[in-house]
Amino acid sequence: MSFPDLAPALRKAMPDLRGRLESNVRMADLTWFRTGGQAQILFAPADEEDLAYFLSRLDPGVPVQSVGVGSNLLVRDGGIPGIVVRLGRAFFEIEIEGQEIGAGAGVLDVKLAQAAAEAGIDGLAFYRGIPGSVGGALRMNAGAYGCETKDVLVSCRGVDRAGKLHEFANAEMGFSYRHSSVGADVIFTAARFLGRVGDPAAIRAQMAEITEARQATQPINTRTGGSTFKNPPGQKAWQLIDRAGCRGLVVGDAQVSELHCNFLINRGKASAADIENLGEEVRRRVFETSGIRLEWEIERVGVA
Repeated sequence: MSFPDLAPALRKAMPDLRGRLESNVRMADLTWFRTGGQAQILFAPADEEDLAYFLSRLDPGVPVQSVGVGSNLLVRDGGIPGIVVRLGRAFFEIEIEGQEIGAGAGVLDVKLAQAAAEAGIDGLAFYRGIPGSVGGALRMNAGAYGCETKDVLVSCRGVDRAGKLHEFANAEMGFSYRHSSVGADVIFTAARFLGRVGDPAAIRAQMAEITEARQATQPINTRTGGSTFKNPPGQKAWQLIDRAGCRGLVVGDAQVSELHCNFLINRGKASAADIENLGEEVRRRVFETSGIRLEWEIERVGVA
């Protein structure tokens, strides 16, 4: 479906806006699942100041959704009404000072890991195994291979729905497993991380091991959204799914991965509804066999 074009009215109300506004953008082109509906407006701010200007002048009744690289995102088939904010080049910068590394929220996690390795900063190699960006890592306390964002974050910045800039120390993030308690209306723009002195060759070797492990155990070259469900306390989601007989389960053109059954796959023509319905069927079967209700880790947005 297509939405009414808000772009002309927005440009008129915001004469000093420097970022790019696009109407009715196919989100399937911007997500790893390669499915889903359109964004009514896609806004790519020129920089942090431009983002603050836009949000401060936007009608409070217009919904805003921030997306990263679309690696852990399912956009429903009806699309996303209102504004979708996607950070561009101005948020891709990386700065290094001693054992501290600053990164824009648009920086890919793998790029953060690589920059830290080249600078001999140990402790951030785990980001090599996370298919997302810094903004998403902040929002969900992303982690892998025994480390989490909360272990290395010093502070970060973000802009709220009213266009006000905030700075958050690590202790103010309210981190828990795959969660930050910072308000959902805040769009993160930058972060600073602290590692420790390390040997670049040893760090690169660790990253190579992570890459090899991912390739051997995860369907990384498919249309997938990464880990689908959070691990319940003391349990592994994939084991619960496997015990429930869901490995390889199919709904429409969506399938539970045969390689790693906490991954859902678009086999080519799956709708977002196929994927979400498959996930809900997995949750139903896991609850039926174990009494545990799996929680979605993948963010589902938009309308059916």
